[in-house]
Amino acid sequence: MFIGIDHGTTAIRFASETGEFKISRMKARDFSCSQLERLAPLEEIEGIAVCYSMGDGLTEIRPIGRVKNRGVISQKGAGEHVGGGTRVYDEIAASGLPAVVIPGLHRDSPTDRRFRVYSHQASPEKIGIAYEVVHDLGPDVVISDVSSNTVSLLVSQNRIVGAIDACIFAPGTTQGAIDVDAIRRIDEGRITANSAFQRAGVNYHLPPEDRIPALSLFSAMECAALQMLNPSSKVALTGSMAPFIAPEVKGLLRQNIAVYDEWCAARGLVRIAHDVFNGGRDILGIGVDL
Repeated sequence: MFIGIDHGTTAIRFASETGEFKISRMKARDFSCSQLERLAPLEEIEGIAVCYSMGDGLTEIRPIGRVKNRGVISQKGAGEHVGGGTRVYDEIAASGLPAVVIPGLHRDSPTDRRFRVYSHQASPEKIGIAYEVVHDLGPDVVISDVSSNTVSLLVSQNRIVGAIDACIFAPGTTQGAIDVDAIRRIDEGRITANSAFQRAGVNYHLPPEDRIPALSLFSAMECAALQMLNPSSKVALTGSMAPFIAPEVKGLLRQNIAVYDEWCAARGLVRIAHDVFNGGRDILGIGVDL
């Protein structure tokens, strides 16, 4: 039995080949490995794929026992630190269960060099999302993950080309890029940069009737931008807002799109765990160092 653990913005999601469950990041502060028995007896777990935060301290998939600082450069930066993800990671690391840590996409990742103008492209769970979508749709896909924030990425010929992170372009429901007004308030000392990021989404700046259209437009724009590098790529939407924006994104892009539910990342991580622990040494261009 293989397990995938998705460290999401609002919850930690756990999946196996046969089931799944989730707990809020707040409740995850009390996590123990015995909870994995909801998916399988601990002695039957053959491998786990773990995500943690931005994953910017790693460039390869590695055993959890050989990963320093939980695979991150720093806890500081864009995002909210609750402690649930840390607890889950540390419990898995201390358990002795076979586990690997998935890297994020960042300046040192083997993506198209032009994307490295930005320090961070995508967090580790997006690798799980991409692996699941490629399994279903084939080796050429653009994926836009839309929920609290929006991150889009391109896979060409089974290799991740690059991604557009949440703080660069398209807004999500709560988080987004820091605009001119936010920069002024930061410079005046009224808010921090991180708090500006946490309140840059459509829910803070648009009336309810405009929120879905705005999410749809900017998600479609990111997809169209990435398709410049692979015009024949298929398109998939993931995340909690995917079903709501799908009709408008389909119309804007003038092509069919696939829609995935909130379990896409965790299920993709199950596939990664299975393949890595069965000898796989390349996951969408990301190396495996066991």
